[in-house]
Amino acid sequence: MADSARFLLGLDAGNTVIKAVVFDLEGRQVSACAIDAQSARPEPGHVERDLEDLWRNASVAIRRCISDAGIDPAQIVAAGCAGHGNGLYLLDQDDRPLIGIQSIDTRAAELAEELAAEHGDDLHAASLQEPWPAQTPVLLSWMRRHRPQTMEQAGTLLMCKDYITFKLTGRKVSDVSDMSGCGLLRMREGRYDDGLMSLYGLQGLEHLLPSLIEPIDIAGTVTAEAAAQTGLAEGMPVVGGYFDVIASALGSGAVAPGATSIIVGTWSVNQFVSSDPVVDRELQMVSAFGSGRYMNMSNSATSASHLEWYVRELVERGGHHDDPFGFCHRRLAEVVPRLDDPYFHPFLYGSSKGAEYRAGFYGLAGWHGEGHLLRALFEGVVLEHRRHVEVLRAAGAVFDQATLSGGGARSGPWAQMFADCLGVRINVPEAEECGALGAAIGAGVGVGVFAGYEQAAASMTRLRQVFEPNTDLRDHYDRRNEVYRELVTALQPFWTRQHRYKTEPDEKKETV
Repeated sequence: MADSARFLLGLDAGNTVIKAVVFDLEGRQVSACAIDAQSARPEPGHVERDLEDLWRNASVAIRRCISDAGIDPAQIVAAGCAGHGNGLYLLDQDDRPLIGIQSIDTRAAELAEELAAEHGDDLHAASLQEPWPAQTPVLLSWMRRHRPQTMEQAGTLLMCKDYITFKLTGRKVSDVSDMSGCGLLRMREGRYDDGLMSLYGLQGLEHLLPSLIEPIDIAGTVTAEAAAQTGLAEGMPVVGGYFDVIASALGSGAVAPGATSIIVGTWSVNQFVSSDPVVDRELQMVSAFGSGRYMNMSNSATSASHLEWYVRELVERGGHHDDPFGFCHRRLAEVVPRLDDPYFHPFLYGSSKGAEYRAGFYGLAGWHGEGHLLRALFEGVVLEHRRHVEVLRAAGAVFDQATLSGGGARSGPWAQMFADCLGVRINVPEAEECGALGAAIGAGVGVGVFAGYEQAAASMTRLRQVFEPNTDLRDHYDRRNEVYRELVTALQPFWTRQHRYKTEPDEKKETV
């Protein structure tokens, strides 16, 4: 590899996995390393992580990635990090990890409902978001109420990716995409606000908020200590980075106003770029990521994690399988879609419409086999994405194509199902690690390798495949969607009862 070649490093910190990827300036992946970790669940609904473990894993992933690339670290001109949004990461007053709460934590569910009832209108007017359980300010408010002794030690609030940036550079900063995405910014002004903090019950805690920068601003440079731990060159610039759903959109090429991005991952993420923030109570959130660039989202935990659950529980069953996802696709291919096929609701982890929603297969008959179950699951995920896409369209999104990223985008049959059901062209990007690529794109823009997002996306993103909608199936999916929605309405009383049973103790049973 030529000594004159230059590269960009993208990091992507999810709820458990940390990925480090080296890209050349044309966006081609040179090397990658991913390291998984375990979450702690100290109490029901509590999901936490060890921040020192997060940094250790990040350091190892970076070092291995550089080694596998076979390049001089000095050839990496800049780095950027994307990370899961929301959750709560606190340092103490000596900059040591205090607590790391992940974005799938539900401890603050009751408090979120309380805040929504008392201040929901005012909070939405300011931040274009309403309180929800794993939202950063809601969790901080919960900590103040239930863990006052811990809060007495608190020094700085960071987001997941910000902790890695801090360990790399020694600077405690966050970017506007993460801070707007978690509801801590007055959206139109793009700034912190004491009145907004008070609505969350956080008055007097403004000192915890880190310095606010743009995603492409230089957060700092790699310190000597971080260089020794990671193998990076001391002094290399690190940009502010991104809320990971923004980075995934950038890495798929969706950067300009009007672009639409669908992410088929743990969460169903459906978003479109606009030059002004869209005010609509049906949208889950709006995130700012640059001058005149806002991402408007409708999301829920109803996507590809359901196929992962199916594989884990029903295909692998705790044992070995050479190609479990290939097995699922082979069974899926055996089925020709019919109107009387079974249905599946992808609510294993609830819905944005309510935590009480439950998953289930419906309409099974004796002639149905595993292929029908899998088709129902794939289709159910798509139909729930369709519900979110309809929210986007009602909020003003106009589009005839969308980029598809996330783990589910690797499935050709699934991508075709999205095209057929949504009635739009689906573009699947070449890059599989779109989050890391988006972070690298931001790093390239930040240090002047590219003049702006459009030039960076044109240079570093390409399509792998395009799926055109099959118009012959339009009526089929319209009719399936209608029944799917009717089932949701019919089953809500049952789900509510099941949810109530979950929180009530079982009656004592007679013993013989």
